[in-house]
Amino acid sequence: MDIVEAHARRLPSIDDRWVPRPYPREALETGLLDGRVAGPVSHPLENVLLHIALMNEGDPDKQFGLEGLPGALSDERVLELVGELAGVMPDPAGGNAPVVVEAGAVLDTCSAAGDRLARAGERGETVVLATGHPAGLIHLYAELGRELVARGATVARPADGQTWRDSDRWEWQIRYLSGVAMLTDTESPKHTHSGEPMRRMLRELRPDLVVADHGFAGAAIEAGIDAVSVADVNDPALLVARELGRTEHVVVMDDNVQPDAYWPCFQAFLTGMS
Repeated sequence: MDIVEAHARRLPSIDDRWVPRPYPREALETGLLDGRVAGPVSHPLENVLLHIALMNEGDPDKQFGLEGLPGALSDERVLELVGELAGVMPDPAGGNAPVVVEAGAVLDTCSAAGDRLARAGERGETVVLATGHPAGLIHLYAELGRELVARGATVARPADGQTWRDSDRWEWQIRYLSGVAMLTDTESPKHTHSGEPMRRMLRELRPDLVVADHGFAGAAIEAGIDAVSVADVNDPALLVARELGRTEHVVVMDDNVQPDAYWPCFQAFLTGMS
């Protein structure tokens, strides 16, 4: 069975919560908390602090395809950015305590980013969708893509099927599911922080907008392309890029829960698109 088909069969189906319609804000907040998109998320403070330190030390895996991040901001300031965008400021002395994301903050940032998506439709822009979390964010991006197309945008699939080997001789391939790019090892979709897949996609096509996360988003930002991105609390690179004025829309939330749990985010994006 084809990689993409096999992956699609493992995903939960889209239900009527994804049908575009108005929801009370309280219902959306409850949905985010029930799905663990918001509230105490899966990465404790120690992990968040470690990733911030690694990014500032120049760890390639934590740069997400962006240049100039190490030392641009202090570790303390980056942790403050996490709190500002998550809506709840972590206690730096909190040890292994959970980091909390406020549901209302997620809805507000999704709604604000929805305005940029609306303009993509109005202008007939070319949009690329991509995720480094093919088991988590795939439904959200796919449904946003369908909405963008319905509003006049074009969702492109640059470098679909392109295969290469890295310096360690690992074989990688870009594949698409429902219009969303993901990285595979030619056998299954993979979680990745790398900016290399997006760099390859951009050699084939330079879109007007990228909706993505991880290195897919970072490499687009590095190339000067407008982006709407998602970042977990332990993924500081995109937050630093935003603080440095290199991108505007970064939604902070748990980025790898069940894919059907992101329906409140979809509805919040639509609020901003109306």
